[in-house]
Amino acid sequence: NVAGVSQMGAPPTLGVRHASTSVRATPQSRRQQMIKTQAVGVDVTEAVGMIGEASSNIALAVGGSAAVAALSAVLIAADPEKRRAEQMKETDGDELEAVKKYFNTSGFDRWRKIYGETDDVNKVQLDIREGHAQTVEKVLKWIDEEGGVEDVSVCDAGCGTGSLAIPLALRGAAVSASDISAAMASEAERRFNEEVAKGAQAPRVAPVFEAKDLESCSGKYNTVTCLDVMIHYPQNKADDMITHLANLADDRLIISFAPKTLYYSVLKRIGELFPGPSKATRAYLHAEEDVEATLKRNGFEVVKREMTATSFYFSRLLEAKRVSNDEN
Repeated sequence: NVAGVSQMGAPPTLGVRHASTSVRATPQSRRQQMIKTQAVGVDVTEAVGMIGEASSNIALAVGGSAAVAALSAVLIAADPEKRRAEQMKETDGDELEAVKKYFNTSGFDRWRKIYGETDDVNKVQLDIREGHAQTVEKVLKWIDEEGGVEDVSVCDAGCGTGSLAIPLALRGAAVSASDISAAMASEAERRFNEEVAKGAQAPRVAPVFEAKDLESCSGKYNTVTCLDVMIHYPQNKADDMITHLANLADDRLIISFAPKTLYYSVLKRIGELFPGPSKATRAYLHAEEDVEATLKRNGFEVVKREMTATSFYFSRLLEAKRVSNDEN
């Protein structure tokens, strides 16, 4: 919602075993065997299951870059667009409405569990939880290093279950948090109240949790944050979204997104061919240079950047500051 893709290195195998290269067979059968085993390994059922789960969150691990390339060649004939078209029928082609419906129904249960503390999560979900938590901690570290947010107005757009909005409020910020999903916004408010009931000091200005999409956010804030939301926006709409958020921010804009690189694009493509049971929305990657160019057009300069890369969670994080007219 990041320091470079090279930090990630080759993803772990996660149950995918490479086949031996010393297979004795005819050239034709050898090629077939390579396709069946070298790309995804012997343990096909486990590998596909893990890929299917990861596809709901863009990142997947299939045993290294060579395996990714081989598997993508085998599966190129599949048609994720057909599946997407079927998914969109229920909302008459309205993509944001599909996102809203997902996060108010099956998606809410899934992500409440991922962003919670329950042990009832699988390896992929736990990895995503840890990855997202790392991104949140990086944001909080930046903010603390820059003097904190006590009595500072903050808009957390796309707050989810409150993983960032709550610690900001408990640091004394005047937080306006919103999410396209009413269920998510309500859960964030419940978690905040629970923290206060446990003894956390409530801020002077109580946080506001509302159900509304990014386009409906209004007002002026010192700081605007938006983590892991751009994944639901194609580039043209992401440009408009960044412009809108920039107009809300007087001083600082902090955003994260899934970075668009050749490697991650291949991983995403493979994930689309193995949709998990809860997969209901598209996922979009964004080139960092495009995001930065949009920020610059709106008078912001990127001053900090970080990368969070776990096995199943990849997120580029940018902090941008408004450039004064004297600096332009």
